[in-house]
Amino acid sequence: MSRSLDTLLRPSLLAVAIALCTPLASSQLIAAEQASSVRAYNLPAAPLSTTLNQIASQGGLTLSLNPSLAAGKTSAPVNGQYDAAGALRAALRGTGLQLEQSSAGTYTLVAVPEGVMALPETSVIGVENYESAWGPVEGYTATRTAAGTKTDTALVEAPRSISVATRQQMEDRGVHSLDDAVRYMPGITASSYGSDTRADWLRVRGFEPTQFLDGLPLPKGVYANPKQETWNLDRLALLRGPASSVYGQTPPGGLLDMVSRRPSDVQSSEIQLQYGSDNHRQINFASTGKIDDAGQLLYGLSGVVRDSGTQIDHVDNKRYNIAPSLTWNIDDDTKFTLLTQFTRDDTGITSQFLPVQGTKIDMPFGKVSHHKNLGDPDWEYYDRTYYALGYAFEHRLNDVWQFKQNLRYTKSDLSFQGITVGSYPFTEVDNDGNVGRTTTIVDEDISQFAVDNNFQADFATGDIRHTLLLGLDHQRSNTNYTSIFGSAPEINVNNPIHGQTIVRPARSTAFYDYNQKTYQTGLYIQDQMALDQWRLTLGGREDWVHTGTKFINKADATNTERDKAFSGNAAISYVFDSGFVPYLSYAESFQPTSGADASSTESLKPTEGKQWELGIKYQPPGSKTLLTAAVYDLTQKNVSVSSFVNGVSITSQTGEVKVKGLELEAVSDVTDNLKVIAAYTLAKSEVQNGADKGNRLQLMPNQQASLWADYTWHSGVLDGFGIGAGARYTGNTYGDKANTWLGKADAYTVFDAAVHYDLGRLDNSLKGASLALNATNLLDKDYISTCDSFYCYYGDQRSVVASATYKW
Repeated sequence: MSRSLDTLLRPSLLAVAIALCTPLASSQLIAAEQASSVRAYNLPAAPLSTTLNQIASQGGLTLSLNPSLAAGKTSAPVNGQYDAAGALRAALRGTGLQLEQSSAGTYTLVAVPEGVMALPETSVIGVENYESAWGPVEGYTATRTAAGTKTDTALVEAPRSISVATRQQMEDRGVHSLDDAVRYMPGITASSYGSDTRADWLRVRGFEPTQFLDGLPLPKGVYANPKQETWNLDRLALLRGPASSVYGQTPPGGLLDMVSRRPSDVQSSEIQLQYGSDNHRQINFASTGKIDDAGQLLYGLSGVVRDSGTQIDHVDNKRYNIAPSLTWNIDDDTKFTLLTQFTRDDTGITSQFLPVQGTKIDMPFGKVSHHKNLGDPDWEYYDRTYYALGYAFEHRLNDVWQFKQNLRYTKSDLSFQGITVGSYPFTEVDNDGNVGRTTTIVDEDISQFAVDNNFQADFATGDIRHTLLLGLDHQRSNTNYTSIFGSAPEINVNNPIHGQTIVRPARSTAFYDYNQKTYQTGLYIQDQMALDQWRLTLGGREDWVHTGTKFINKADATNTERDKAFSGNAAISYVFDSGFVPYLSYAESFQPTSGADASSTESLKPTEGKQWELGIKYQPPGSKTLLTAAVYDLTQKNVSVSSFVNGVSITSQTGEVKVKGLELEAVSDVTDNLKVIAAYTLAKSEVQNGADKGNRLQLMPNQQASLWADYTWHSGVLDGFGIGAGARYTGNTYGDKANTWLGKADAYTVFDAAVHYDLGRLDNSLKGASLALNATNLLDKDYISTCDSFYCYYGDQRSVVASATYKW
């Protein structure tokens, strides 16, 4: 019999045997059986008598409670795996009360004698280091999250599809970008145009996700969007599905919720040196600890220095990043954390916009090389400077209310010159490989101010426990964008000649030249309710968005757009003692149009989305395993579509897109040695009307699957040595709306691998030192990532990076 089946059957067989042999078992024995069972608790601070009665009732304990002792007192939060008695003791922390157990097995609440400090033994399993939704995770399996709720919620009880990439998972896989970080999650496609040093190309349930860092949205422009440094993250959560009822203007597919490394009172430092393929050279560093002996002031510092080549000839990937942080523990109820960051990028176009002739279409000159630079390194550049200054403030007002404020100012400046070959079929490659080219010159700067204020109340009304969230957020952004198109001399795709004379057109010829200011305010409310093992979440939000655009290239013509929208969400679930949590959720989204059309007289309504999701999660009590399954039905309306009326193409917002799917995920710290993540996605997308009716969404495969496992020895001859291996399957996709053969990319499977060794296990003098070797696309699979019927983009070739790390 398998161990898992044996584990399931053994308690049932034991119960039957007891029932047959002892039909008259005493109530005390039954109560003891119930009280000794361990279960997951997630109880906020609440009136003491309510919390104690709930725990005793669920655990089958007999509790004698004098109402006068508990009057006016509030329980401590109870989070983690406890038996019933342990949960009662956890709730009594700081109340001046303690439990006494009689010889009959019943419990009584008594006052702690004067001069005596009560330190009762609690039955806590595996929660010595309590995890926060805004902090690091030990291992691969996160147990807490704020994604989708903005409150510290048990991940197994969050009634949404959420995946979390932890710090250790990202380190084991050698992650360098958001594209890398999410590759093994369900419901998301990454590197749609191959790895791009300028941006991360992501699609969640068919839509580009909004990115949030420390609870606030990152600025969104055309090219100048910040590319987050994953080394500076403690964790990354992917929330799939609409979330506007909490976050405001977001797409229906989902969002990324990232958490920065934050100062810790535990002193630690590390430095990592990397060298690998394409002359990849990188230094990562991080340090944190106390500034004063009392730990009132804590510091944090992390950063990256990269000087690397890429898989494209003469295109470098240079980055200089530093992220200082400071925490001031003002008192037991008040904390202020300063979060700052500076990033400078110097790179180019690695996706290359290769012609379909020579990639998708066979030509006499052969294939276009993966490595050829069809631009001109003497003329091209991509220089981006990004900095952010913000803070996270929290203050507990009393036993019920707490206030939090996240605030950040960001600035992203970009200067960009690029050359691409002409788009097929308007510019074709001749049989000798010669093709014309065009230039793009972009200057863009985005400044953004964002603040989110919320009050959280943890209380009870009768037997119903509430976590109530009342919030008001505001953001304003200012974007200056200029885009000028020109021409460049033709080039041969097999023998490119660089250094030719290229003239930069005057700004007066710009196709886009505008200043856009956006103001957004949102007011939201959410109530997470718990009655025994039932969970109910209700939320709603009203948003007001004002966008004003001045078109400098059209005699300062202006366009003003005012949008208002209400978004709601509701979810219900049931938490079984066995660890199963089935749920049903409904959520809505809205998203105003971003950027600006070349026309100053046309404006578009925001798109609107809604989704039903039915899922189940399973986390065996006391384990570090989380299994999830979900099916969803997602609809987006107000989509721009083109229709033909009397032979004339007319664009209107009558479009509708439907996406349905199934997603499975398993994340487990199986043992101290073995860690596993696995995912499977089955999705169907369809355009409902317009010229593309019946077609699939762009860049969305029908199927995906992935598996990663890491095994590390902690004893024996191989003590300290570990290996990791992974496989990723991506089904075929279409890069064009028309779903043509020229826009189709075939399915592909790639393999990744890693080896690592803790040198401290070899000799104690080397404690803290380790070596690792990470390979992506280990077998060097040759594949096309995307075609859009005009251009094709190769997938990443094999990359191998060695790293040496020292922690102290």
